[in-house]
Amino acid sequence: MTSTPYTVNDVMTKTVVSVTPAAEFKEIATAMERWKVTAVPVIEGEGHVVGVVSEADLLAKEEFHEHGPSLIEQMRRLGDTAKAGSVRAEELMTSPAVTIRPDATLPQAARLMADRRIKRLPVVDADGTLLGVVSRADLLKVFLRTDDDLAAEVRREVVARLFPLSRRDITVEVTHGVVTLRGSTRDPQLIPVATRLARAVEGVVGVHSHLEGPASP
Repeated sequence: MTSTPYTVNDVMTKTVVSVTPAAEFKEIATAMERWKVTAVPVIEGEGHVVGVVSEADLLAKEEFHEHGPSLIEQMRRLGDTAKAGSVRAEELMTSPAVTIRPDATLPQAARLMADRRIKRLPVVDADGTLLGVVSRADLLKVFLRTDDDLAAEVRREVVARLFPLSRRDITVEVTHGVVTLRGSTRDPQLIPVATRLARAVEGVVGVHSHLEGPASP
């Protein structure tokens, strides 16, 4: 019923800082610091994503800088201890990279980040070629939509479609992203549907419904 949901393509950053598999440790750390990012995709060939190097991948070297890992620690943390002795992206990166397609919805991207405990996702096409990067901050961009913009969409995509005969009796107000619906409708069974659809509009923070059915005679 509502308009097409925002996708990763709508909010992703298309200018991406990346490195090649041969990139050296300091080169990677310098790129992260210069561009203020917490991870960089590793690409080869025509932009095919083969892995990702994150701050966590680099920190292993600092962790074991003053003292080498014990034998038990090496057994327990094979990946980290191996990275502590690595100097190039191909040795440091996490592979295969966790990626997402540009047509994925924002909830799908948010769920993937939460499940995999990562802050940034490379966005790739069907061939695995890098198109951009989407971060947690990018997913929050929809909440920067103005109250007027949100109110217009709720009126157009929810009220006008659900209540074509009584839409003039229903008002929509939005304050700081919170939608308030007021008025009466001839079909009270649609009230919870309207509340649910208004809440599904990208950028809506919450919904207060004061809709009522027809007055008793």
